[in-house]
Amino acid sequence: MLNSIISSPLTLQSLVICMLSAIVLGILTSLVFSFKSSHSTSFSLTLALVPMVVCLVIMMVNGNIGVGVAVAGTFTLVRFRSVPGTAKEISAIFTAMAIGLILGMGFVGIAVLFFSFAAILTIILTLINFGGRSELVKQLRITIPENFDYNGLFDETFAKYTKKCELIQVRTTNMGTLFELTYRVTLPGEGIPKEFIDDIRSKNGNLNVILGDFEFHEVL
Repeated sequence: MLNSIISSPLTLQSLVICMLSAIVLGILTSLVFSFKSSHSTSFSLTLALVPMVVCLVIMMVNGNIGVGVAVAGTFTLVRFRSVPGTAKEISAIFTAMAIGLILGMGFVGIAVLFFSFAAILTIILTLINFGGRSELVKQLRITIPENFDYNGLFDETFAKYTKKCELIQVRTTNMGTLFELTYRVTLPGEGIPKEFIDDIRSKNGNLNVILGDFEFHEVL
């Protein structure tokens, strides 16, 4: 089970078994990493095909693993030259590459075993929301007239509706007649109370209030 099925010279039977295994494991890998996650159709399709492509490249370089990894790695990382990938997407690509590399060497049993461990670990960590945020962190932008003193203006509102609030930016807009305040706020629950917005509007002269997702920059 853990031995390579590839002999020298390469036989049609070994080629077909490895390619079919790569297709099946590629599709399963795509499904696993799409579990409770949103990916584009093109990424899911790419993830399903990567093991087969890497497998064939490794076979065609006649066992020269160094050359095979270099070529296959170039292929799989092309996507990230133009479209930034999340850490999870990059890990999915590397998992698919590893499966293709193992199958390209003929170790079908090891490829299945590796996929099983990776799939189980991914699903478990996704279900328990490993590394996820238990609190709702949002970016709040409030527009106020230039003659308003923003220091302490919304302290009562923030104390009532948020767990934590931090003023991260102040800038002028509309030719200097307005201030735009940007806050990072942590809400205690999953929902956004309408009363929270209404309370802010009553204090900022009913000007613009924007509450949206905060931009977290992932460190890869």
